[in-house]
Amino acid sequence: MYDEEQQAGRSEHGPLAGFTVGVTAARRAEELGALLQRRGAAVLHAPALRIVPLADDGELLASTKEIIDQVPDVVVATTAIGFRGWIEAADGWGLGERLLGRLRGAELLARGPKVKGAIRAAGLTEEWSPSSESLAEVLDRLLEEGVDGRRIAVQLHGEPLPGFVESLRAGGAEVVPVPVYRWMSPEDITPLDRLLDAAVSRSLDAVTFTSAPAAASLLSRAEDRGLLPDLRSALSHDVLAACVGPVTALPLQAQGVDTVQPERFRLGPLVQLLCQELPGRSRALPIAGHRVEIRGHAVLVDGALKPVPPAGMSLLRALSRRPGWVVPRADLLRALPGAGRDEHAVETAMARLRTALGAPKLIQTVVKRGYRLALDPATDAKYADV
Repeated sequence: MYDEEQQAGRSEHGPLAGFTVGVTAARRAEELGALLQRRGAAVLHAPALRIVPLADDGELLASTKEIIDQVPDVVVATTAIGFRGWIEAADGWGLGERLLGRLRGAELLARGPKVKGAIRAAGLTEEWSPSSESLAEVLDRLLEEGVDGRRIAVQLHGEPLPGFVESLRAGGAEVVPVPVYRWMSPEDITPLDRLLDAAVSRSLDAVTFTSAPAAASLLSRAEDRGLLPDLRSALSHDVLAACVGPVTALPLQAQGVDTVQPERFRLGPLVQLLCQELPGRSRALPIAGHRVEIRGHAVLVDGALKPVPPAGMSLLRALSRRPGWVVPRADLLRALPGAGRDEHAVETAMARLRTALGAPKLIQTVVKRGYRLALDPATDAKYADV
């Protein structure tokens, strides 16, 4: 039987070893990918959108001149990169100092600590910032204070924020949108299609989302390809949808997809959440005196990581659905992707699986019937009616 030393061996590998995680972020994707890989994950990166700066855009210039000509009562800064980009664009137009002067005369609200940092780096001081980093809390504060007749500039962060802006306008405010950058579809759609195919085929264990537009873009691409029902099914059952926060999750939740989110809306907590969720979803069984944990594209045998080919993983999952029971060759053949009708394909894939696991006795051959996992006798009764 496996012992405490074998159990402790699991710490030799990162908590995400054996799992494949999709990254849809366009910005800070390298940072997120590095955090995941450092914990053992294989990463499939496919930006679901691209950020287009508006330094030469007439909308941003017009909004900036409007604010300089008539100082707003309130300015809401929503993202650090957006606020910095706005100031830099104004500097490029020779309007930087005038804009900063107007912002000093307004009530400046920051959505969170990173935005506060950008505001202070520009030599300004925020009036208030919510501890939750939530725009909903900013909106609540403004509406409680009363917005009727007030002029409020809102720095947009890639999408129009219709609920936020409309609520202010419904309360009687004059809203000046400041579109610093916008999201667009990626120039090369191939990586996104590759990620979409991997999600639908369950080759991914999780997909991460760091913005609502990225989630909406993946769903839109799936719809364009006729794969939206398949993607919804995958994300609802086998592929974990991990979002950096509740706003990011909205497009997925609108499609009936449940998501997980960290308490703090940051990349680090998002990765830590995956480190808890994915191992918790994997199957661990006592087989032939070993502890076997079945993960996305690999298996931990007594803590040792064993990469397994896709065909082998298909067989292993089929066997693990009824541990200890004999699974006929015909059923295993159906589990093999693209195997056709020749049961010899099962024997070939099984031989490779046993070699990959490095412990041939984990899987028993039952002559003329099929194969079974050699579940330890003490636990047979637990799975007798599975």
